[in-house]
Amino acid sequence: MGILIGLLSFLLVVVCLLLGLLVLIQLPKKEAGMGMAFGSGAVDTLLGAGAGSALTSLTKWMGGIFLGLCILLAWLGNMKNGSSSAAKAVRDAVSRSEATAPAAPAATSANALITPTNAAAPAAK
Repeated sequence: MGILIGLLSFLLVVVCLLLGLLVLIQLPKKEAGMGMAFGSGAVDTLLGAGAGSALTSLTKWMGGIFLGLCILLAWLGNMKNGSSSAAKAVRDAVSRSEATAPAAPAATSANALITPTNAAAPAAK
C-alpha cells in the first residue's frame, strides 16, 4: 500500500506541475476581465456552446485528474491509518477523561470565587 501511495503522490505532483503550466500558457481573452465577469460578454463565453481550444480542454481534464487523485490519496491514507479505529480511540479517551475528571467544588458565596481554595486560614491571636 505504501508503494501505491508513493506512486500516486508522485503522479499528483506531476499533474500539479502540468496543470500550473497549462494555466500559465493560456492567453487571456479580451472580454474575460473581472469587470466583464459580472454581467457582460464573459458570461456568454463561459456558459455558451463554444467548444474552446485544446488547451482549455486539456486544462479541464488535468483539473479533474488532480481532484480525483487528491480524493483517492485521502481515501487510501485513511485506510492505511485505520481512521475508524482512530475515531474509536478518540471516543474512548474522551470518555475516560470525563470519568476521571475531578468534580469542581461548588462556590458557596461570591467571595469564594476570589479567594483561592488552597489559602491557609489566618492565624488566631
